[in-house]
Amino acid sequence: MTTATPAAPVPPEGSLAGLTVGVTADRRRDELEALLRRRGAKVVSAPALRIVPLDDDSVVREATEACLSAPLDYVVATTGVGWRGWISAAEGWGTGTRLVDACRNATVISRGPKATGAIRASGLRESYAPASEAVDEMLAWLLDRELSGRRIAVQEHGAPLPEFTAALRVRGAEVVEVPVYRWGPAADPDAVRRLVESTVRGEVHALPFTSAPAIEALLSAAQETGRREQLLAALRTDVLAACIGPVCARPLLAVDVPCVWPERGRLGALVRTLDQELPARHRREVAFEGARLTLQGASVSGPSGSVLLTPLPAAILHALAGRPGTVLSRAELLRRAWTVEPGAPRPTDEHAVEAAVARLRSALGPYARLVRTVTKRGYRLAVDAG
Repeated sequence: MTTATPAAPVPPEGSLAGLTVGVTADRRRDELEALLRRRGAKVVSAPALRIVPLDDDSVVREATEACLSAPLDYVVATTGVGWRGWISAAEGWGTGTRLVDACRNATVISRGPKATGAIRASGLRESYAPASEAVDEMLAWLLDRELSGRRIAVQEHGAPLPEFTAALRVRGAEVVEVPVYRWGPAADPDAVRRLVESTVRGEVHALPFTSAPAIEALLSAAQETGRREQLLAALRTDVLAACIGPVCARPLLAVDVPCVWPERGRLGALVRTLDQELPARHRREVAFEGARLTLQGASVSGPSGSVLLTPLPAAILHALAGRPGTVLSRAELLRRAWTVEPGAPRPTDEHAVEAAVARLRSALGPYARLVRTVTKRGYRLAVDAG
């Protein structure tokens, strides 16, 4: 009679234990990082952009006065933070009530749930909000209407919308652009470059994005260091790209990077999507000494507890786990587990493998016997037969 092998456990530290997630967001960064760490992920923080309020409030004030100079027909709200900032600034100038009244007498359209929440918090109701949260759908909805002579206020969201506003003007509309804030360069560009390097080396398992400009900034940082193609290659294979929604994903989809996103554009939903997608990509289960071990990223979990590995030992373990029970030569492990600079020769010193395997065994602690030496041939995982 064969005794059933117990099911492999989920790492007790959380569903994302052993996995490294790079965060490029600035706004609500702390909230996103807390949600990830609560699930056991290691977080590498590198905001690719920062939100910079306009230094010259007169620009926003002049746009607001233009909105109040004659009745508005349509008002476009693109972000919740931008809308709240606009209304708050107007209140500071003593024109908040007039601005809200002007919007109440117009048709308000919202890009998505966050903007809708801000609109309703100011005592207004939206007349239209595209399910996709796409600017293109808002534009199509407006272009279906008679726009000649109509006045339209467009609250911008970090960058101008030249194609959007140009299309409205071609149809005869008078457009007032309201630039509430701008995206600025990263506060710590070195952190962004380090994130690119870590991703290329295979030390980052996922990159969640909350804005398209952050994606473009990360790709630009990679371009500056000659790593763009390597970064894209990583995102097309081992690194999961998760976006807050399809609009955010566009810069990656345009360069053939597959993306996942939740049905609703919320931080919690984004993290749940990572929770659903990421472990399956980096989790292996092996039978060892009558028990089941879970190998997830840099984590090894089993009946004797969990251990965390540093990147190189983790890479060696996963190379062996990819062919459990099969002997891999030192040369094969050099090829599979070591990363090298573009154009640089791959290391050939097999003593480096011996030293790394020794570190791996030491780090594995109660599971050290999992990695076996096969004399004159290499190494294998000592998995149970069957």
